[in-house]
Amino acid sequence: MSAQKRRRLEDEEDRPAKLPKTLQERETERRIIVVLEKASLETVKIGNKFELLNCDEHKPQLRKMDRDVSSARPDITHQCLLMLLDSPLNRAGRLQIYIHTTRNVLIEVNPHTRIPRTFTRFCGLMVQLLHKLSIHASDGPHKLLKVIKNPITDHLPTACPRILMSFAADQCLHPHHMIPNDEPVVFVIGAMAHGKVEIDYQTREASISEYPLSAAIACTKICCAAELKWNIL
Repeated sequence: MSAQKRRRLEDEEDRPAKLPKTLQERETERRIIVVLEKASLETVKIGNKFELLNCDEHKPQLRKMDRDVSSARPDITHQCLLMLLDSPLNRAGRLQIYIHTTRNVLIEVNPHTRIPRTFTRFCGLMVQLLHKLSIHASDGPHKLLKVIKNPITDHLPTACPRILMSFAADQCLHPHHMIPNDEPVVFVIGAMAHGKVEIDYQTREASISEYPLSAAIACTKICCAAELKWNIL
């Protein structure tokens, strides 16, 4: 690797994402806002400690709750966050992420957040977040993850398109055609194994493939389309 490219990578790590600050910037600045709906993030007490409920480790507890085992899939949210936060779109300051859980907890994700790579460490982080309501950066006072007040619509631009991603939608489009030139747009993606997201704040529904996609792949296709449209390399 050349010295120039190495310096560029180091600068990229240190350079903060360009976040919209004023109300006008939040309403008009072009960016992708991803809402991960129906995310399975909830804690369960095992012995003297709390753990993040998941289908691999807590099948007996889920059966006692009379719950479908496949409903406890926090790994889907983990996969989506790794993809989204690592994307060039996020590093360019053009991405905002919210998580809305099945328990009606609304979480705001700071673009500077580095999500743990391993699922075990991710579970520990989510338990801490759900109990303390925020996660602070180790080198400063700002919050990387925080629980915020519902409804989600209070945190979205008022006039921008809000597109619910659904395989069952009548309209199937290439994601490139959903990205505006100079405006924000909201994509609502279900962070669950199966089923349909039922919300009341979308402006329309759309599909981006003739085939069912995982939530992480849907996130990938949307980010790639925005990077191409906005010339983010």
